[in-house]
Amino acid sequence: MVKMVDVAVEIEKTNELIEIVGKESLEAEKEGAIAAEQETETNKLSDAAKAEKKACDAELAEAIPAMERATEAVACLEVKAIQELKALGSPPGQCVEVAKAVLILMKGEKKNFAWPNSQKMMGNPKKFLEDVQTFDGDNIDDWKLAMLAPLLAEDWFNFEVMKGKSVAAAFLCSWIVNIVNYNSIFKKVKPLKDASQAAQEMAEMKQGELAIVIEKVRLINEKVDALKQQLEDAVTAKKRVEDEAQALQDQLNLANRLVNGLSDENARWKQNVIEFKNERVYMVGDALVSAAFVSYIGPFSYLFRAELWKNQWIPDISEKNIPITPGVDPLEVLANAADQAFWKTEGLPADRVSLENASVVTACNRYPLIIDPQL
Repeated sequence: MVKMVDVAVEIEKTNELIEIVGKESLEAEKEGAIAAEQETETNKLSDAAKAEKKACDAELAEAIPAMERATEAVACLEVKAIQELKALGSPPGQCVEVAKAVLILMKGEKKNFAWPNSQKMMGNPKKFLEDVQTFDGDNIDDWKLAMLAPLLAEDWFNFEVMKGKSVAAAFLCSWIVNIVNYNSIFKKVKPLKDASQAAQEMAEMKQGELAIVIEKVRLINEKVDALKQQLEDAVTAKKRVEDEAQALQDQLNLANRLVNGLSDENARWKQNVIEFKNERVYMVGDALVSAAFVSYIGPFSYLFRAELWKNQWIPDISEKNIPITPGVDPLEVLANAADQAFWKTEGLPADRVSLENASVVTACNRYPLIIDPQL
């Protein structure tokens, strides 16, 4: 009767849950529709940002090769050539003019263009070469470009003419021409790069917003799925409690039959009590032979092990009137049938020596010395 009352209560709770789940599922569907609309809008904005970036990249593609060629020109100088140029006592006038251009570009010199000042600039050829190679071609002052313009306009200010004067001067001349050309290209391209960067940042921002919306939709879908699962569980809950009530009634019937049949177990239980009392007495000898087995048996072969515990230890224990189970097997004391079956399923060979080794390993408190079945 008590269980039938519980059944009525569960039915009422289930009906209430069905109503709640219906309302929340409807609300979740509305939120999902809103989130889907936001996702569509975000995709549009993200696609527009990507299109803008693509357009900027297309314009940059024409300028990038020129910038790369200008950058490659920086790698043309060698320390040996700088040393040779620096060592000139009275260099050709055009070499002095090339050094003047370097003074303007790298040192910001406006007046002192004498050759000794150029030699001072190249005082440490390796350091000078590093300064040339790491020169910031992106940022060159306009006044420097204005002072360099007359030199760059000279017919002789190029690599082909200057290589007959000085290898170092020729490479420096080529570097100056290219770095100035690079700076001119860079200043034209920089707005395009800025626009491309802005478009990229916009695309990334929109992608971030899109990820948030997608995550929101995912969470809403999870909520809807959970509610649907609750609804399914609620529908089956009534049948479950009804089945439980019937099952309890069936169990009661079975219990009555079981109680009547337990009288046959009385004899077996009495026998178990006798066996348990005997085991309590024999435990001393069983533990003794098992402890000896764990401590000493490991290094020996199967035949020698059997000789020890069967023909020496057990008889010796019996002679000293120490209680021991007749026919006791130390392996059975250390590991029951379930333990042995588990070891075998884990890959342990089924031979006697392997099982004995496993029983020693699992029972000892120290690192054991054992021998395998193949000796």
